[in-house]
Amino acid sequence: MRYTDPDGVLAVQIAREALEAFVEGRKMRSFVVPKSFEEKAGAFVTLNKHGVEETYEKLRGCIGYPEPFFPLLKSVVKSAEGAAEDPRFPPLRPEELPRIVVEVSLLTPPEPVEVKKQRDLPKEIRLGVDGIVVAQGPYRGLFLPQVATEHHMDAETYLSECCVKAGLMPDAWLDEATRVKRFQSEIFEEVEPRGAVVRRTLA
Repeated sequence: MRYTDPDGVLAVQIAREALEAFVEGRKMRSFVVPKSFEEKAGAFVTLNKHGVEETYEKLRGCIGYPEPFFPLLKSVVKSAEGAAEDPRFPPLRPEELPRIVVEVSLLTPPEPVEVKKQRDLPKEIRLGVDGIVVAQGPYRGLFLPQVATEHHMDAETYLSECCVKAGLMPDAWLDEATRVKRFQSEIFEEVEPRGAVVRRTLA
């Protein structure tokens, strides 16, 4: 594991503060961070409605940066702010903040999945471990590792649905022009809104 539990707690606390400051239109308070947060790394922030069990209904926003373009601190802050304005949903309102659970995924850099034949791709994807990025030309889709487990997908479905998310045909992953990368993530989430933070494991 690249990040400690205290690192994960801090990442969620930063995401929560960045989210609330952005939505409330105020300045974000500063944090003292370890050196690892100054190193470039990808991150995603997911906002879920507390108390909603249905996977399709609980999501309120999910935005992030898969590539290590920014220092981790900036990746988390920008992801949290972006999640508040996820284009799939109306902008998050201040009165919603007490009912939102914040989840942060700290990512490894995406790496190409190497196969001799495209149809072998599903064999190289570890469900519940690997997130995937599917890209062809200007089209691009990404799934965090938790997507496959939350939606009970097999590897082929996982790839197909990611292609659809990218705006491609479901079987586009079989096309040699399609590039597939994988990454791993360490996931930390609030137990309840503004509550304790735990490391999440994908069963």
